Amino acid sequence: MAAASLDDDLREVVAFRIGSQEFCIDIRAVREIRSWTPTTVLPHAPSYIIGVINLRGSVVPIINLAERLGLGSLEPEARHVIIITVVEGQVVGLLVDAVSDILTLPPSSVQPMPKIASETTLSFVRGVITLDQRMLRLLDLIGVLPNVRRMM
Repeated sequence: MAAASLDDDLREVVAFRIGSQEFCIDIRAVREIRSWTPTTVLPHAPSYIIGVINLRGSVVPIINLAERLGLGSLEPEARHVIIITVVEGQVVGLLVDAVSDILTLPPSSVQPMPKIASETTLSFVRGVITLDQRMLRLLDLIGVLPNVRRMM
């Protein structure tokens, strides 16, 4: 019985790269990971919204996550991937360079953000995970996409 409760405490995350930076999101928010698909541009959309794709009959907005996080902008290429997520009931795609891992971690592995971080950083990042020589930022998708319901 004790082993089952230990498993209940573990958290799974999907780790991905944007340039040389590593981030992760809770796996429960991920619906699928797919290769880059060209988008249909939406006029007057925020600059970080690349456009929309048709995903099995549903229109899905695609976010340039690099631009949204202030890391420059990715020029979409065939080597990029889209992480299809569900955020507050809305399906949203995140353009990233590559998915690197699916990790199973104890909750204690997530360290809080330093108090000197800006309010924007604190709203985007829930914590930092250190693994050997790697540091991954655990993103808060609700903070990254606060207006997700108004996108569509």
